[in-house]
Amino acid sequence: MSTRLRAALSAVAGVALAAGSATAAVLVPSTASAATTVQCQVTYSVGTDWGSGFTTNITIANVGTSPWTGWTLGYSYGGNQTLQNGWNGTWTQSGKAVSVTNASYNGSVAAGANTGIGANFTYSGANAAPTVFSVNGTTCTGAGSPTSTPSTTPSTTPSTTPSTTPSTTPTTTPTTPSTTPSTTPSSPPPSNGAPALHVSGNQLVDSTGKAFVPHGVNRSGAEFACVQGKGIFDGPVDDASVAAIASWKANIVRVPLNEDCWLGESDVQSQYGGAAYQSAIESFVSLLHQHGLAVILDLHWTDGVYTGQSSACSVATATCQKPMPDAANAPAFWSSVAGAFKNDQSTIFDLFNEPYPDFAAGFNSAAGWSCWQNGGTCTGITYQVAGMQSLVNAVRGAGAPNVLMLGGVAYSNDLSQWLAHEPTDPLHNLAASWHSYNFNSCSSSSCWDSQVAPVIAQVPVIPGEIGENDCGHSYIDTLMAWLDSHHTGYSAWTWNTWDCSSGPSLISAYDGTPTTYGAGYKAHLATF
Repeated sequence: MSTRLRAALSAVAGVALAAGSATAAVLVPSTASAATTVQCQVTYSVGTDWGSGFTTNITIANVGTSPWTGWTLGYSYGGNQTLQNGWNGTWTQSGKAVSVTNASYNGSVAAGANTGIGANFTYSGANAAPTVFSVNGTTCTGAGSPTSTPSTTPSTTPSTTPSTTPSTTPTTTPTTPSTTPSTTPSSPPPSNGAPALHVSGNQLVDSTGKAFVPHGVNRSGAEFACVQGKGIFDGPVDDASVAAIASWKANIVRVPLNEDCWLGESDVQSQYGGAAYQSAIESFVSLLHQHGLAVILDLHWTDGVYTGQSSACSVATATCQKPMPDAANAPAFWSSVAGAFKNDQSTIFDLFNEPYPDFAAGFNSAAGWSCWQNGGTCTGITYQVAGMQSLVNAVRGAGAPNVLMLGGVAYSNDLSQWLAHEPTDPLHNLAASWHSYNFNSCSSSSCWDSQVAPVIAQVPVIPGEIGENDCGHSYIDTLMAWLDSHHTGYSAWTWNTWDCSSGPSLISAYDGTPTTYGAGYKAHLATF
């Protein structure tokens, strides 16, 4: 939470390295008719290879004209590669032959779309990539005949303020934002001990189908330091600092990002933006995964001139929280981030930190939710808005199946119309993001029962930020007890050494020494 706190309070008062690859065209029988075929392309790559084992990433693309309702992939190794575990499908191995059947959430693949799967294997000797693949029993041989029997396998107010108040004046005159990233990020290695996650019903589950309940922290800094010319992070992001987070029994870390820094816009110093920023974020995510921590990447600060209700700055650049993401750059940001992390299902994408289009529209809830979903020209916002549907489309268009979090209006504190405005996702891999502080409008159990519980019953709700600004922990104690009773987790703001009230900060030192507020949170995590 940054300079948002003061404005929000007043508003509330008013209301890997590729080691081998193989690509093949596969003919797949349509489930509608055995006489109809559709084509797909299978791309196999090794994300990381450590000599005695490796992680493989496979993309199955429907390049035909008919949708699929289910798929089974088959291929064989030439050596002694042995399956250990897989994700985004049911993986089995018999001898050298490997078979993968779709999961419940990714069996439907539209024409022109694709789905990604992955697994870990052990081996000794050579590790040659397979060259022949089949889907639903049809060998990858180019144009050919379908099998006779087709397969039919089936799918408020915000967070807090850093003690170093972010500048509202960019170091250079802003220029017209680009619509494409300045660099093309590489795809990092898949998780190394962190759970691969997807949505099943109203729960997050790992690759084995076990429910995953997030208990984590926010690690602020990468949303503001880079655009202020102060570096990329606020405080250390080394192994010792991450080990301290894990020692609290956290299982997830939310990392806020800056749109201009990731895309390398002209208002960001080159050493803190573009390729340098992307590489730093990818390395930090990899380190978090090595400690078994899942990650949430959050688009926190974006472009767009906004001077209306609750405005935190008046400049066009990404130097404060805006009411909605901008259509000029936010879709390009997510397309780029999705391309970098699409093979890493241990990383969740939080599409926009704390929307407040309802405040911008004069506290008009209906106008706010319409803007939230559809974007475009929105009441009270002078720039073109990227609605949540367009951001979902940007991520899926980049081939990323990652879980997506979508925060409601009123700085992500209002979920009352979330279900009615839920965007369409072909993978059904969406979760609602919710923020809850003691100074929010919805800060009582009666409000949680009426607004939040109905959403929890339908989709996963991930409280990406919880906290209180009184240096105590009585509010989060009550909130966590309520969320625990609904089998829902949370992530506290924030793992930074700021003042406990203006932060609110969980720690007074990066070795994990807690503040009074943090001590309450740490003690609660210790009970799991």
